[in-house]
Amino acid sequence: MSGFNKVVNSYEEAMAGLEDGMTVIAGGFGLCGIPENLIAQIRKMGTKELTFVSNNCGVDDFGLGILLVDRQIKKMISSYVGENALFEKQLLAGELEVELTPQGTLAEKMRAGGAGIPAFYTATGYGTPVGEGKEVREFNGRKYIMEESITGDFAIVKGWKADTYGNVIYRDTAQNFNPMAATAGKITVVEVEEIVQPGELKPTEIHTPGIYVNRVIKGSFEKRIEQRTVRQS
Repeated sequence: MSGFNKVVNSYEEAMAGLEDGMTVIAGGFGLCGIPENLIAQIRKMGTKELTFVSNNCGVDDFGLGILLVDRQIKKMISSYVGENALFEKQLLAGELEVELTPQGTLAEKMRAGGAGIPAFYTATGYGTPVGEGKEVREFNGRKYIMEESITGDFAIVKGWKADTYGNVIYRDTAQNFNPMAATAGKITVVEVEEIVQPGELKPTEIHTPGIYVNRVIKGSFEKRIEQRTVRQS
């Protein structure tokens, strides 16, 4: 990798530098738009005591859920955990620390962290357990709680296309948490389905500018569906 070329050719190189105890921000919503191969590489590395910031924790045998098997995750900061039995088991056994965060607040924590904003006020969670112990201020007659932003040592992201400079486009609903996550990592790694040359992506279609991205890798993806619901014939 030299100059502006951010393409790496192996998942070992993509996740080089990840160490025990680090914080990782992961894009994706359910199993949609998850960086599945980067997650698999973390499992292969055996890195432990990790804090993960992600909307959810995958399912038992796919997505972030595979990192629970060998207890690589120490803490989850997430908003929805309902589809993972192993997650529930470890939580109830006191083996996994969980910080539940409203979904929109979690997205804004990532976005604000990437923008260099240390904290913000939101009405979401005021008067509930979410707001306990947090600073409260009143604006225009309504009370708001202060939420601190989030940044991570690594951000792992799934894109559709990227150029070698690291400019990224997401496809459809895979935009979910990925654009916010991409801005909030000290090292941001993006895996994509296609890598093109600079100038091939229309500037108006780029979702994440390359300034935020450190490494890009081309992968192949299973794209599993979390719950398939079809109309009865």
